[in-house]
Amino acid sequence: MDADGTTGHAYGAKTTPHIFVIDAQGKIAYNGAIDNDTGGKNPDRTNYALAAVDALLAGKPVAVTTTQPYGCSVKYK
Repeated sequence: MDADGTTGHAYGAKTTPHIFVIDAQGKIAYNGAIDNDTGGKNPDRTNYALAAVDALLAGKPVAVTTTQPYGCSVKYK
C-alpha cells in the first residue's frame, strides 16, 4: 500500500505493474517490466522479475537489470 505515492515516487514507478527487485544490500537489482509479453499471449515469455530473483538467490549477477515497463500509468495524488 502506497496511498500517498511516497514509495512510488522514490523509485520512479511509472506503470502498474512496474517491478523493482531489491538485493540484500538494499540496491535495485532489476527495474522494469515483469516479462516481455506485453500482449499476455506469449507462452515463451521471459519473466525478468523471476530471473532476477533466481540470480540473486543463486549468488549470481542479474543478467538483465533494466527493461521498459508496460501497463497502465500510475495515478499519483
